[in-house]
Amino acid sequence: MDKTKTKEKPKNMRPSKRRLIQVYAALLYNAHIRGFIQGNIYTGKTKIACVPGFNCYSCPGAVGSCPLGALQNALAYSGKTAPFYVFGILILYGIILGRTICGFLCPLGLIQELLHKIPTPKIPKNSITRALSYLKYIILAVFVCGITLWYGLAHDTTIPGFCKYICPAGTFEGAAALLANPANAEDFGMLGILFTRKFVIMLLTALFCIFCYRAFCRFICPLGAIYSLFSKFSIIGVKVDRNRCSGCGACVRNCGMDVRKVGDRECINCGKCMEVCAQKAISIKAGSFTLKAPEGGCADDRPGAEKKRKLFEKVTWYIAFASLVFALVWFNFLDPSLQKNEEQPVEQIQAAESADIPIGYEFGSKLPDFETELFDGGTFSISASAGKPVFINLWATYCGPCVRELPLFEELYREHKDDIAMVAVHYSELDDDPAEFAEKKGLDLPFAIDTEDQAVWNAVGGTASMPQTIVLDRNGIVIYNKRGSVKKELLESLYEEAAA
Repeated sequence: MDKTKTKEKPKNMRPSKRRLIQVYAALLYNAHIRGFIQGNIYTGKTKIACVPGFNCYSCPGAVGSCPLGALQNALAYSGKTAPFYVFGILILYGIILGRTICGFLCPLGLIQELLHKIPTPKIPKNSITRALSYLKYIILAVFVCGITLWYGLAHDTTIPGFCKYICPAGTFEGAAALLANPANAEDFGMLGILFTRKFVIMLLTALFCIFCYRAFCRFICPLGAIYSLFSKFSIIGVKVDRNRCSGCGACVRNCGMDVRKVGDRECINCGKCMEVCAQKAISIKAGSFTLKAPEGGCADDRPGAEKKRKLFEKVTWYIAFASLVFALVWFNFLDPSLQKNEEQPVEQIQAAESADIPIGYEFGSKLPDFETELFDGGTFSISASAGKPVFINLWATYCGPCVRELPLFEELYREHKDDIAMVAVHYSELDDDPAEFAEKKGLDLPFAIDTEDQAVWNAVGGTASMPQTIVLDRNGIVIYNKRGSVKKELLESLYEEAAA
């Protein structure tokens, strides 16, 4: 008798299909792997599209926008443009997926579940947690809508309340991920009390998630609050076969969320209730098509239905894997936005080599020449500014610190107009009109908008972290190139140094 035993990995140690989908979504949303290596943010064209789950725009790997951040930006400019695009995307996601996004497609949900696996005493759901589940609707109303609309309509300033004052995902995925890279060591000098407060919020949220299942999702997340409004009529979701259901309540008792019944506003459609339903009355469906069924199938299964589901699942995984491979290759190697404008005119290279000065945007380098069209119809170029101190400011209308420091540049330009070259370059990715914005603010500066190929941004080493100031001396040599706000005293000091 052969007593050889084959050691198999215990079934409960294998990642579930839901866990694999969660990891897949996190990788797909953050396919720009080189961003983590280089410490920069992806700025390609796909950034205008919103991913379904909660994933910070400023994460080094993010290839899309966070729908919550896009919503706040749209609300801030609702006095000038109707935010149909963002509303339409959120409604589309809500109607098709609802809170299935929370259960399967949210990277922050994955992080919370992994934190909860840390062995500690756990806080069970109770009447208090159920009451706290309404807090996310208050946060949605006050921080996402109220603060953003107030500053946008009353003060014409973009203040994304939730992102600025609360969002732990932005602190972890964006700020912490960027600051962890040595390339951004100088950015530590930009940190202030606001970052300290948000960092504390992030740590407290993470700690709470260890003891309480998906605490951020249950009590804080405004995006989950939005998707919960579609729970009753979303196409994809958990469905209960009432003919099989005995009303035992095992599904609700064993659910980590604050549900009162399967499929209500707190249900994230994770499907865990299927595992404890003795009657096999629960399944995940897309309309009438069953996506996931309990072992043994559904009551309304037709002959061969289970076999068709397995085939559909297999084909879907193949397509998903191929899509992920393509995304990783595209966003890290093939995307044209990754190609920096490193090839300079031959005469410029020769001149730099003869003077033993490197071409680049670092301190002591000679900035490569570029030309950009100004709002007034003129042009600005480095070559045409030879012999003058040059000030280049990178800004955006939705960047509060950028807008606040523009009057300082205007004052410097007005005082030394005949002996200075200056341009304020707006980020090319925008939903509003920077020319109209500058005119409304009464700013008298040479303004330009970067081209779609990011010619100016690439030439000066710009990123999506703004504001950024670049200063050249009379010989076109970089004497200052840093991100962060500037003060009047610093600008005056830089002018004196550049003009010497």
